[in-house]
Amino acid sequence: MDHHFVARALVSAHENYPIKHLAAGLGSGPFSLVLLFVSPEANVAAVVSEGVKTWPGAKIVGCTTAGEISEAGYEEESIVAVGFNANHFAAETFLIPDLSKFVTNTLSDKLLHIRQTLARGHGHLAEEFALLFVDGLSAREDELASALAAATGAMPLIGGSAGDGIHFRETLVFDGERILANAAVISIVRGDCPLRPFKMDHIKPTERRMVVTEADPAARIVRCINGEPAVREYARLIGMEPESVNTLTFAIHPLTVRMGDRHHVRAIQRVLPSGELLFFSAIDEGMVLSIAEPNDLVGHLSTELQALKAPANPVAVLAFDCILRRVEARERQMTGRVSELLRQHGVIGFSTYGEQIGPMHVNHTMTGFAFYPPGTVVSETVS
Repeated sequence: MDHHFVARALVSAHENYPIKHLAAGLGSGPFSLVLLFVSPEANVAAVVSEGVKTWPGAKIVGCTTAGEISEAGYEEESIVAVGFNANHFAAETFLIPDLSKFVTNTLSDKLLHIRQTLARGHGHLAEEFALLFVDGLSAREDELASALAAATGAMPLIGGSAGDGIHFRETLVFDGERILANAAVISIVRGDCPLRPFKMDHIKPTERRMVVTEADPAARIVRCINGEPAVREYARLIGMEPESVNTLTFAIHPLTVRMGDRHHVRAIQRVLPSGELLFFSAIDEGMVLSIAEPNDLVGHLSTELQALKAPANPVAVLAFDCILRRVEARERQMTGRVSELLRQHGVIGFSTYGEQIGPMHVNHTMTGFAFYPPGTVVSETVS
């Protein structure tokens, strides 16, 4: 991977001076945008503060993670930095400080203003894209992605929901000024590197279906399935005892909803003490869900990453990978093989509580951008 366009670096979350090491790893730049994917084990406030001092000419944005992805593959308890070279990229960012109060029209106006400003100042950079990082415990990703769609139009938007390992206690996003929960930060970027947005998933729906018969959509909680207590009926349909259902269960027995001619995962986050199911994404009464089965994660990932190499090798692959994919890889003893594939293809990013692609919030996927050398002609998407 060519660090001249998009630089990347890794450091342990327990390092005393992590930004010093990350700065050495990224090189001199200069950078217009620096992304920081920070383990919740790190001192997030110190990382952001030092990052602003170290890269004064760059926009600093990022979030906490459910695991990191470096050029060596899956990481834990680390910090990944990604620097976009200012000679090839220009960026503007804005923070949405309270996801319970955002107004769609205001967001659209702000986004359009930023796009126009960038176009006036950097019109020679023909490629335009957006990056979104959002609190993964906010339960507002669906509404936010939909609200942003009006202003993004054909501009590709990819994002990831901030994580907190497997603890689900607090997830944070930040720009150079604030570190907040229940917030989101969006970056609008123009560059001269052609890019390809992608969404990869290895999930295959079956003919086994269920109906959500009682739910709290605002909280993403399902109380009853097929008229029965949610966890009990889910367990029955997959041939398990309710008390045995755990995070691995959700990774290998995901649920999907049909939208048009495609199925999208509606991932379960955890079982509540009441026996209700808390979901990672939007859910509603009357929704028909299909039980799905994962195909070969390693084989599918290999095929999809290889496809990104046509017509040229990417200079960088930025990816947001659902935590359930990491859980599946670990429990099926595939972590080493998955990490090796990520390493071979130079993938960088983090593990999420959800992924965004365009107007959609999705689960159990890996979304991202592949960036190519200037002048490369690429197709728009691989999915």
